Amino acid sequence: MKTFITITSDIENITVVEKFIDQLSAEYKISEDLYGNILVAALESVTNAITHGNRCDPTKYVFVSTQIDGNYLVLSVKDEGLGFDPDKLGDPTKPENILKFSGRGVYLIRELSDKTEFLEGGTLINMYFDLTKTSENEH
Repeated sequence: MKTFITITSDIENITVVEKFIDQLSAEYKISEDLYGNILVAALESVTNAITHGNRCDPTKYVFVSTQIDGNYLVLSVKDEGLGFDPDKLGDPTKPENILKFSGRGVYLIRELSDKTEFLEGGTLINMYFDLTKTSENEH
């Protein structure tokens, strides 16, 4: 089953995404640890889509969808921006980047999901979360 929401590029719509993830978590009986990973990754990716992708343009949309693929929940976020190359982002764990205010979102997304794909020139991100993981057998 695939579920989705579409929001305008207003940062206040983050609350809509939170409710979407809450409903998803209840529907699939997602463990508390996995729920936290999914929620943070979703909020980071949607925030990036709104602010960096769509440049907070209220006429542009962010599309959030989920589907089950085997044992994985696939969370997809797409924006209407120009895209980016995730491989050209700085490493936020390097000493020169530690004190920077931004630049951690993609790093966090990659750390919290089991697999991450950037497609369509960086305007679409797919994050995979293993639904069979529990806190005892994570990463």
